Amino acid sequence: MALFQSDNPTLSQKIFSRSIAQDEAGTMTVRGSVGKFGFLLFMVLAAASYTWYLYYNNQPQTMMTLMWVGIIGGLISVLAICFKPTLAPYLSPAYGILEGFFLGAISAVLNDAFSEKYPGLVMQAVGLTFGVALAMFLLYNFRVIKATERFKSTIFAATAGIAIFYLITLVLRLFHVNIPFMYDSSLLGIGLSLFIVAIAALNLIIDFDMIEKGADMGAPKYMEWYGAFGLLVTMVWLYVEILKLLSRFAGRK
Repeated sequence: MALFQSDNPTLSQKIFSRSIAQDEAGTMTVRGSVGKFGFLLFMVLAAASYTWYLYYNNQPQTMMTLMWVGIIGGLISVLAICFKPTLAPYLSPAYGILEGFFLGAISAVLNDAFSEKYPGLVMQAVGLTFGVALAMFLLYNFRVIKATERFKSTIFAATAGIAIFYLITLVLRLFHVNIPFMYDSSLLGIGLSLFIVAIAALNLIIDFDMIEKGADMGAPKYMEWYGAFGLLVTMVWLYVEILKLLSRFAGRK
């Protein structure tokens, strides 16, 4: 699912540089990546609407099956695209659909669980996700925040730390050892969520920078799909973390 990937590994300078040496008709443009990102986002929303529909039409078993297909298939798609970027035009739409299955399922479950305490939780999460993304784009576009090498290194280290922390937590759960603040609505848990949301948001700055630099470097046309895919990975992570944060707030009511 690659929810915790982004320095963004999918948008690394090395990958863009390596792609330039390849013979490919046409070159990458920022507009092309933006258009393809819009298409992938549509795939996510369409698939999410379907699993949402299944949940509210008494087909939870089918929904759960699709959710797990989305989790496993999404992870496989990410690994395949990262190792072979030329597959991005073919696998990126599949990744969008698979992530949509997953996001629609968890969104429906949480929306129903907090329907009384926090009505409209999912719509607020969606709105905040796009709001944060727009804010990050404006901050990047007007160079309020610059993607310097020090900035990239700091965000990468923080992102890697979060990924390791999540992995340790997952392994501990397999041995029935739970870390309470990872799941509860304590102030520590909320603080952790706020920190992770901030890091996910700042990863968008790096994503924008890598797409722009890829276009400036004259990367081949297929890298538009790769750039759009990498941006979607971060957006999915940001949404999940915002949804988790709002759920923590709802738990305190």
